[in-house]
Amino acid sequence: MSGMVSTILGGVGLFLLGMILLTEGLKALAGDSLRTFLARFTGGRFSAATAGALLTALVQSSSATTLATIGFVSAGLLSLQQAVGVILGANLGTTSTGWLVSVLGLKFSISKFALPLIGVGALAHLLTRERLAQLGLALAGFGLIFVGIDTLQTGMQSLSARIDPASFPSSSALGGRLLLLLLGALMTVVMQSSSAAMATTLTALHTETIDLTQAAALVVGQNVGTTVTAGLGAIGASSAAKRTALAHVLFNLLTGTLAFAVLVPAVQGLALAGKRVGVDSPALLLAAFHTGFNLVGVILFLPLLGPYTRFVTWLLPERGPRLTRNLGPLVARGPLALDAASLTAREILQEALSALRLLLAGEGPRSPALARLDRVESALLETRAFLGEVRTPVNSSGHERHLQLLHVLDHLDRLCSAAREEVPFGRVRDHADVQPALAILQRALERVLAALAGQEPLPHGALQEESQALAALRKGERPRLLRAAAAGELSPERAAEVLEAVRWIDRVGYHLWRAGHHLFTTDPASIEAASLPEDVEAGEAPEGSEERASVDPS
Repeated sequence: MSGMVSTILGGVGLFLLGMILLTEGLKALAGDSLRTFLARFTGGRFSAATAGALLTALVQSSSATTLATIGFVSAGLLSLQQAVGVILGANLGTTSTGWLVSVLGLKFSISKFALPLIGVGALAHLLTRERLAQLGLALAGFGLIFVGIDTLQTGMQSLSARIDPASFPSSSALGGRLLLLLLGALMTVVMQSSSAAMATTLTALHTETIDLTQAAALVVGQNVGTTVTAGLGAIGASSAAKRTALAHVLFNLLTGTLAFAVLVPAVQGLALAGKRVGVDSPALLLAAFHTGFNLVGVILFLPLLGPYTRFVTWLLPERGPRLTRNLGPLVARGPLALDAASLTAREILQEALSALRLLLAGEGPRSPALARLDRVESALLETRAFLGEVRTPVNSSGHERHLQLLHVLDHLDRLCSAAREEVPFGRVRDHADVQPALAILQRALERVLAALAGQEPLPHGALQEESQALAALRKGERPRLLRAAAAGELSPERAAEVLEAVRWIDRVGYHLWRAGHHLFTTDPASIEAASLPEDVEAGEAPEGSEERASVDPS
């Protein structure tokens, strides 16, 4: 008896190890392609579900797809609706494991071919580098899966000789089916793999240790049990990640409830259909049942994806500041930390410019604009702290991007400080000498807001040209205003106020240009690390200074 149990446990272990190696090898082989794939093909609900199904079938792990999706949602790279679409597809894609095991693992004895595959894969992983090494890891994992199935099959054959299916909870009674469902969920929780639980069930069915209805009840439970991984992955994550995990749990619970309610007639109908088309393999029928009830769930939920995600959002409303909702300690330690920080910086810039737009318009009280600036400054502090937890290797593209984001935060901070000092500008807002500079700043502001909203791309160099135009105006206005004051055309006090307003506009325009440059640029080599030019910081050009383009900006 102990030898039989050891064989079964060893088979499950080999299968799990094979799945881990296959998944890790394929993920490493694909590299950033997985991120690109999810980002590119999750625009609509159907494309999101298709992407989730294909990705899960590729890496042979719904848990990997689910955890990756939760990570993307935490970083703000996927919306909740897109993420739920991917999760629905992942539930369908994970059924490919059942077909793989029932068609190849049980119908054909390929363990003899699997052993050389393991050897070749292991040698490739040890002796080669990069992509070939990862391919070797995946090949070794693929071979181990079938060695595990073969070992599991041997153990189950011994078990079937000792145990009668009648000794399991009866599938003819509701209580028995419920016990089988709970046992299936427990199998997934213990093994931490619905694929391993499914392979064990298929092998037990193939060796006639259990019957088809008992196996179907176990599979429904395993489908529900796989949500534990999503729940664990969302602990300590953002509200959006928790909503994604909750949507996954609710979908699997509702789909499982539906499958359980029609379990007996569905299995009987499937067996009858199998006889008519000449399919007599219980394992194939179980794989078809697994795919069938997940497909029905996807078909029912996909058209209602919008209302469903709104319902989940209602169950788990947003708590905490909106601007930094995508930041958190789990995200800071993950590969998407800089993506999350970049998205947050974009939203902070958008909020800051919305406040600036209100101040420039000068309509109504200043309190709404100042409240926005308060939120921006609080978000800047939190984002700086978040980036302080992120570690990027020096001289890597990630490090340059990290530096770029710190530049963005610095200029946003100085932009907010300048925005709070707009009182001199407010006194002369309508003065004719202020209007040209004001028009340039407002044009630059609207350009950036349109780019942030995705309405139109930001023309290359446009912000720099407008900042240079502001610098030229400032430099020309000073001597002209002083001459006007000396000639009695303008009071010295009024000339000083107008000049201070133009300097303020120039300073705001400069920080807008630099924040936009560092945020929108895609070439890390274009980042120039230097301090703010003294003439801009002080609001006055030093004697003999050149155009702003020649000044080394930060």
